[in-house]
Amino acid sequence: MESKITIKKIQDFLIKDVQTIHVDDDTSRRMWWASLEVIQKEFLSQNYQQGGIWVASPLPALNDKKFFNQLYGWLWSPEGFPYFQKENAGFLPLNNSANIKKDLDFISNYKVLNLTQKDGYEPFLMIVTPNFQCILSIAGEKDKKILLMKCDEESLKIAIELMHAKLNQENYEEGVKFRNAINNLGNLNSNNQFEENFWPILSAKLAKFGPNHNIQKSVKNDYKNVQITEAKLLSAISHEVRTPLATIRTLISSTLKKYNMDESMRNRLIQIDNECNEQIDRFGLIFNAAELVSNEVPSLNNLAKINLAEIFNKLTPIWKKQLNRRGIFLRIDIPSQLPQILSDSEKLELMLRGLIDKNTRGLKEGSTLILELRPAGQKLKLQLKVQKLESKKKEIPNGDTGSDLGPVLNWNPQTGSLQLSQNATQKLLASLGGHVTQRRDTGLTVFFPISDSN
Repeated sequence: MESKITIKKIQDFLIKDVQTIHVDDDTSRRMWWASLEVIQKEFLSQNYQQGGIWVASPLPALNDKKFFNQLYGWLWSPEGFPYFQKENAGFLPLNNSANIKKDLDFISNYKVLNLTQKDGYEPFLMIVTPNFQCILSIAGEKDKKILLMKCDEESLKIAIELMHAKLNQENYEEGVKFRNAINNLGNLNSNNQFEENFWPILSAKLAKFGPNHNIQKSVKNDYKNVQITEAKLLSAISHEVRTPLATIRTLISSTLKKYNMDESMRNRLIQIDNECNEQIDRFGLIFNAAELVSNEVPSLNNLAKINLAEIFNKLTPIWKKQLNRRGIFLRIDIPSQLPQILSDSEKLELMLRGLIDKNTRGLKEGSTLILELRPAGQKLKLQLKVQKLESKKKEIPNGDTGSDLGPVLNWNPQTGSLQLSQNATQKLLASLGGHVTQRRDTGLTVFFPISDSN
């Protein structure tokens, strides 16, 4: 049985016997963007009026509406186009994805086909018009990339035949359209000027890119936009999770008040209520962190004078009950007189519950969590330490073992739990006026600013 044609196989064929230098991933992206600009601005803009076709993967590399309206295209793209967020979106200028989302006319003039894992995700573009043709691609292993540009008659002929075969095997009707579109172009005239001028123009354009060029900023901005999108999605999920949990708590409260039941049933409902409350708090904290990432800039305008010692005294019975269910003891060490701090009372309570949960996950039964408050110059120092059952030594648990799942969450394989990432924890505490330090010998330490007594 004949093996299927893939984008990667076409790239491998085109790169065969090509001798060129290898570059890292970031450099290949800059070369790709610059090449797209050169091709569209210097050459395609002079030749698109007579019509033609384009084929691309994994995203439409063209970024001007006039090209989409005049040329017909075939796009192999991952599922979810045009709203997906992929690492390979970095091979497009930042504003191109936004244009695609805003202008649905783009979709109407090209066929979107499903990109498979065997096709790969390296960018590929082929343009064929009567007087201008070229193939552009990035190929190679990680940090050993090659920018491939071909416009010779032999390479173009074989690439067209392979593309036709790929369309036939996946969508026969589109294969017929592709062949008809190529035939309708008639005899193709090779653009010798393009082959002579492409590399010098590209070299001149790349030479202008300094360390702070906006293309580098685009990479950072694109990554930041992905983070914000993930955070917004997580914020919505957090809300959806808390809503049914709150409904369950309401039903439990109503049941406990209206119905007589034996003590074991009552205790079971109270236990469910406690579990729901803890999860509401956890997802409330996740919501706050996700909201902070989405807004990008933390706001400190809502900070006010609060008595941290009073908050500790109010929450200590709740914390002890929560930890006792897991066989963990709590010890609070607070002096009698402490200055007020600047923070957000409601969000800080939620954050403190989150810190306790985060730093006691995975602890063995019999361990002790120690919370200490001490003045430290113009700051109030909060320390979280752990005394394990088998040792009297105070130490911080390794609460950040695992891998970050995005800008907000971390997954700990040892406990199988989701928790705030270290970065999200630091950002959230910073928005509450706190500064975090974490060292093995002193545990987790948070400094809060003391409010001005005047």
